[in-house]
Amino acid sequence: MSILVTRPHPDNEATAESLRARGHVVLLAPVLKFEPVAFHDESETNYNGVIVTSANAIRGVTAQLRDLGLLELPLFAVGEHTATAARDAGFADVIVAGGDAAALRDKVVQSARDKVLKKKSTLLYLAGADLSRDLGNELGAEGFNVVTQTTYRMAPVKLLPREVCDGFAAHGIEAVLHYSRRSARAFLDAARDEGVEISALAIPQCCLSETVASVLREAGASQVLVAATPDENALFDTLERALRTRLA
Repeated sequence: MSILVTRPHPDNEATAESLRARGHVVLLAPVLKFEPVAFHDESETNYNGVIVTSANAIRGVTAQLRDLGLLELPLFAVGEHTATAARDAGFADVIVAGGDAAALRDKVVQSARDKVLKKKSTLLYLAGADLSRDLGNELGAEGFNVVTQTTYRMAPVKLLPREVCDGFAAHGIEAVLHYSRRSARAFLDAARDEGVEISALAIPQCCLSETVASVLREAGASQVLVAATPDENALFDTLERALRTRLA
């Protein structure tokens, strides 16, 4: 029996390695594909900090970061995974939030109160083409000037790997891990197109957040579990709970 990981490459490889270390057999079906978007900032704006809600946003502009003069700025990362990508890219001053956009917003606001940032600071938001919430406007309401720059997009992958379709048909997949609302939608679309939607939704769907979980519930999944906190270790704990329930 296998665990299906729908996370995009290359993050899915690290997830698979962690799952295998826990004794699981893993199948990979990256349902979104990373595509960098050219970043041209000709405004000559003096930024006071950078905010990032995905490691992919950093991957999209890694080669340009030094030339853009961004590495010397404090970077606010949505969670530890994104923070690690920022440090690897050369950021030295990385502030880590609690794992979702709301926590990131609160961390930035608190940093101004703690005088880590000046009030009415200008922040560069490195973002994806599809945003789940308007973080720029939310911070704007708190007095910040946020400049949003798209550095990547995630394109849906239309087909599931043949071994995954065969796994659903043979009831050989125990659970599916979902990391984002968009990837959950892409997974559902691909499963529907491949004719395995019923089998795919009949097993536990383990989700990083309630926002992700709502997509699966709306599609008719009956076993939807949500991580206690929006991080991978909590998601793995949710997976183990789901598997114990199935065996009980």
